[in-house]
Amino acid sequence: EWTERDNRRVARRIKEARLAKSASLEAVECDPARGIDKAFIKQLMTCQWAKSKHNVLITGATGTGKSFLGAALAETVCRHGMRALFVRVPRLVEDLAVARVSGAYSATLGKLSRIDVLVLDDFLLAPMKDAERRDLLEVLEDRYERASTVITSQLATKTWHAALSDPTIADAICDRLVHNAHEIALRGPSMRKKKAIKH
Repeated sequence: EWTERDNRRVARRIKEARLAKSASLEAVECDPARGIDKAFIKQLMTCQWAKSKHNVLITGATGTGKSFLGAALAETVCRHGMRALFVRVPRLVEDLAVARVSGAYSATLGKLSRIDVLVLDDFLLAPMKDAERRDLLEVLEDRYERASTVITSQLATKTWHAALSDPTIADAICDRLVHNAHEIALRGPSMRKKKAIKH
């Protein structure tokens, strides 16, 4: 009965995480040529990074498995009794803009700050407007050294500052993300193309 209750709790946490796809770290294809090896995946499985409030920054070209890895990290922390949320950055900034208009801005920021692991997918997929940069900074400020943030981006971390355009806000955002972060740079051909060829 205890196991069943625990399984239900895990299932509920995974559902609340709003994972875009069913993913697990066990299913990640480990290959040093891809920039990811078994030892590192095993280390991520312990969730020590999340318990230590460290960030994980996943970069790589389209189709290299960034979103899958982000979702797998969220699924793993849910199994470890923590709360996660997977959201695309364009959707997040849109939701925050709506929340500001409706008077729910502070409450929305509060909810985001209480999530143990927030996965922000597709960071800097398109140039960010001033209000969007400021909203993102608010989210990251609330989480800094209190909770873990996982970022997926097609851009290498060293280009984030320039891509954010506003030097002052870029400094603040990058400082809160890159400090205490584990960086994973995925390489190789598109996994989507690879899977399509197999079918």
